[in-house]
Amino acid sequence: MRKFILLFFFSITGAALNVGINRVFAVSGIGLPLYIDTVLTITVTFIGGLFWGCLTGALTNIAGHTLNFWGWEGYLFTLCSITTAVITWLFIRAFPVELTFNQNKKTHAFNYSKSRQLDKLMNIVFALTLLSFVLCIAMSIMGGLISFFIEIIRTQSTQNDVMNPASQPSGFYAGFPLILREIVSRIPINIIDRIISVFAGFGFAKIISYGLPPR
Repeated sequence: MRKFILLFFFSITGAALNVGINRVFAVSGIGLPLYIDTVLTITVTFIGGLFWGCLTGALTNIAGHTLNFWGWEGYLFTLCSITTAVITWLFIRAFPVELTFNQNKKTHAFNYSKSRQLDKLMNIVFALTLLSFVLCIAMSIMGGLISFFIEIIRTQSTQNDVMNPASQPSGFYAGFPLILREIVSRIPINIIDRIISVFAGFGFAKIISYGLPPR
């Protein structure tokens, strides 16, 4: 029961911090449209597993979109945060030595000597970098498909593309079909966004894990 309460607290707090971090980046004027709204989703997934990571992601999007409401379709992006937790969880299972901590030392498969600490660190960096790029591609595709679906709904409801500036092609992406434009245009920003989110999320989880009992 104590573990349940603790993880529920982490999920609620993580969702609130996700929304807060997102708003800070949104109003900071740094010139990059970064989302940075999955850092704590990744953290909670590392600490508590798939269910709590998904809950954190879902609460983040529901709360964030409710506070900055622009249409019911926006809640569809909750799927992106849930997918972030799922992919992170799959990577934890694929890289248990590199991405798992807060365990009883007897359960470690390898006993790294001091001379192998750099090797261990590089393996962690590799796993986190790979996770970042997989999340980048997955979020770009999913976010693009959701945006494409929303654009189709809006176009059918208004029957007037002039009223929907987002549907008008411009710049480098002008020659792309709408569905490809929605996907490809997200990749450059998602690369930066996911690297920051994954490494920060893992770092926070590592720090928090020192205060938690072994699994």
